[in-house]
Amino acid sequence: MAVCSEFIQSEFPLIDDDLKQYVEDVLKNGADEFEDSEEIYEAIGEVLQEVSSDKTEDDIRTICDELLHMLKPSKTSLRNGPQRVLNAPVHLGSMAANLENEVDDIKSIWVNHRDDNLKVDARKLEKAQAKLQEKQDKRSKEIKTIAPPKLESATASQVTSQKERKLEAKGTNRTQDIRIENFDIAYGDRVLIQGADISLAFGRRYGLVGRNGLGKSTLLRMISNQQLKIPSHISILHVEQEVIGDETIALESVLECDIVRSELIKREKEITAAINAGSADPEVNTQLSEVYAQLQNIEADKAPAKASIILNGLGFTSDMQSKATKTFSGGWRMRLALARALFSRPDLLLLDEPTNMLDIKAIIWLENYLQNWPTTLLVVSHDRNFLDTVPTDILHLHSQRIEPYRGNYEQFEKTKNEKLKNQQREYEAQMQQRQHVQEFIDKFRYNANRAALVQSKIKMLEKLPELKPIVKESEVTLKLPDTEPLSPPILQLNEILFRYNKDRVIFTNVNLGATMDSRICIVGDNGAGKTTLLKIIMGILSPTEGMRHVHRNLKFGYFSQHHVDQLDMNVNSVELLQQAHKGKPIEEYRRQLGSFGVSGDLALQTVSSLSGGQKSRVAFASMCMGRPNFLVLDEPTNHLDIETIEALGKAINKYTGGVILVSHDERLIRMVCKELWVCGDGTVKSIEGGFDEYRKIVEKELEAAAQGK
Repeated sequence: MAVCSEFIQSEFPLIDDDLKQYVEDVLKNGADEFEDSEEIYEAIGEVLQEVSSDKTEDDIRTICDELLHMLKPSKTSLRNGPQRVLNAPVHLGSMAANLENEVDDIKSIWVNHRDDNLKVDARKLEKAQAKLQEKQDKRSKEIKTIAPPKLESATASQVTSQKERKLEAKGTNRTQDIRIENFDIAYGDRVLIQGADISLAFGRRYGLVGRNGLGKSTLLRMISNQQLKIPSHISILHVEQEVIGDETIALESVLECDIVRSELIKREKEITAAINAGSADPEVNTQLSEVYAQLQNIEADKAPAKASIILNGLGFTSDMQSKATKTFSGGWRMRLALARALFSRPDLLLLDEPTNMLDIKAIIWLENYLQNWPTTLLVVSHDRNFLDTVPTDILHLHSQRIEPYRGNYEQFEKTKNEKLKNQQREYEAQMQQRQHVQEFIDKFRYNANRAALVQSKIKMLEKLPELKPIVKESEVTLKLPDTEPLSPPILQLNEILFRYNKDRVIFTNVNLGATMDSRICIVGDNGAGKTTLLKIIMGILSPTEGMRHVHRNLKFGYFSQHHVDQLDMNVNSVELLQQAHKGKPIEEYRRQLGSFGVSGDLALQTVSSLSGGQKSRVAFASMCMGRPNFLVLDEPTNHLDIETIEALGKAINKYTGGVILVSHDERLIRMVCKELWVCGDGTVKSIEGGFDEYRKIVEKELEAAAQGK
């Protein structure tokens, strides 16, 4: 295979690593089955053709002949049969005149003579056809047979110290710090974390970071459901599921989280009812006084105001706070769950992507609120700005272990990069030392005068700590499709008004335009009409008034989070693309997924077993397979890790089509957007000054709200 690999690299110097690996795997796995070069061409010919712009089909077939010869030197191509060379020029006119007499001569020109030994045996032919059919059936079923079964749940194991077990058994453990030692987490047969330790000091805020699919969310669930043991007296709250909708109003739903307050108020009502019913028990008044004293101690009268401040910061207006929880959508119920967690203040608060359901105003408020968080916080987030603002420490999950770093994400990156450089320098220095000592040993191994010195050198080598080469995480790259330029005008909205009914006007007087060079970001509060505007732009919704003009060759690619939620969870990623874009070879589906980081066995896992970020990449791959020339992206960063968000920003900047983006990720907005559209006050306007100007506006609004203006 090494010879084949070098040959492929020499013939196709521009082939990327993923495609080269794929071609080598096909050749390696099918080496025993390929009967001739035609079968090799069927397997990899189209892939090789696409990576080479200067080679014809015949060139590719010749290369396949060479590959067959390398794999099976004894095989020779019989595609063209034996050649016959004419001894002299032939005059076809005279031969035609004497056709009957010279029919054998004419045949000798056009018909290849075949040795009887080469004639096809009917039984062998039937057997070969059956074998070929079996091979084709095997290839068509390959994707389904390789796909692993659906994974249901994760498991954890942990070693606890004898001292902690004794303290826990006695009930005397009162420490607020948390230490989880020597634990493993697996998902099915796949080990996610092995032999890891976590120390969480009370009052510090930890950001848990790492690539998609490594087990960050799983770790939070293991802690919250006590599969990883922590002291029983420490209260934990994990914001993972939305609040169940019922008749309870939003404000009351938050207040219910304070169980002590709720029990005291319930007791107060029971005692008051007894007094009103004429109870003569002297103890009743005493009990009521005690309840009032306890309510005063916990400042129960201030609780509604505190809950209202939290709800308001997360976007709930006064009217919304008075509505029943069942009237809210899933996104707002998730905000309600977050509000309940912030109000209840557990000893350990676990947050998984808290910014996903928030608009920029709410994110800025949450960043400010959590900077004064009094207990321990462990948060999984891929919002770079959030991680630079909130955490006091970073926990980096990689290579099945967790490394702690002091400081925010920016400091973590600097420290990590410096640490990797030092480790690489230390490794290279030791390799040089080992090489130098080994050369001395080899040179004087058989020199009796140097025997003692050689032995000491050998012992020195054995005592040296074995350093491993530094393995850097692979760089994430995303590739958006190439597009052809279109002549303007491309997209224009003139005097647009949209209402859902007579009373509910979303926006009016909208006059905006976009070109193939546009990098537009739409911002605004939730409910201001951002998604509605996107649907009008794409023609999914028609404006109530005004005109929408688009170029006749404009082809939209639309990405939204509900597309990820609606993926078929029971198939693998390759099958998913097959369903959406029929009639293409499997290699093309795999190549498309590979350009979004879903390659190898990952592409053959059921979609249900993928992480949220991996599902997003699959949705991106499916969208781009339609080769759109104008992208409309609605919150594309939800669940993507920091490296992938960075790669998405770079891919958008390289993309030759237009882009309109709705996002709350400040770093992505700053990376790509040249124009900012703000939804609010019943209209949509383009503002000068970009995101910096918008952030100033939002901070002024939050400051005014905090002062009660």
